[in-house]
Amino acid sequence: MSADSRFVHKIWQAEELSKMIKGGVPFPMLSDPGGVIGKLYGVYDDAAGVDIRGRFLIDPDFTIRAMEVLTPEVGRSPDELVRQIKAFQHVRETGEVTPSGWMPGRKTLKPGPDLVGKVWEVWTP
Repeated sequence: MSADSRFVHKIWQAEELSKMIKGGVPFPMLSDPGGVIGKLYGVYDDAAGVDIRGRFLIDPDFTIRAMEVLTPEVGRSPDELVRQIKAFQHVRETGEVTPSGWMPGRKTLKPGPDLVGKVWEVWTP
């Protein structure tokens, strides 16, 4: 979602994204003219009339589970985004927790009193 119009999104998809990703991005790009949604999330720059780059992971219960806001000079990592989505899905499905840098198939932790003060015994970064 951005403050750009749907027409700008269409051109961006046709002229840029489709050349970086075969077929372009596989999801709709939403337009937020005037930054109504951006203001709610605290990423709209009134003076410039644009949204600052931010991403928000929202679970099925509409709870924000993660957020990242970066100014345009620093790129984002799609790989990290996908890793976090998979980690949040795993946590939701199993009740386990994922340590730093967790990837699917790697060791998870079972939260509880027995783990307190002993994480170092069961997990090594």
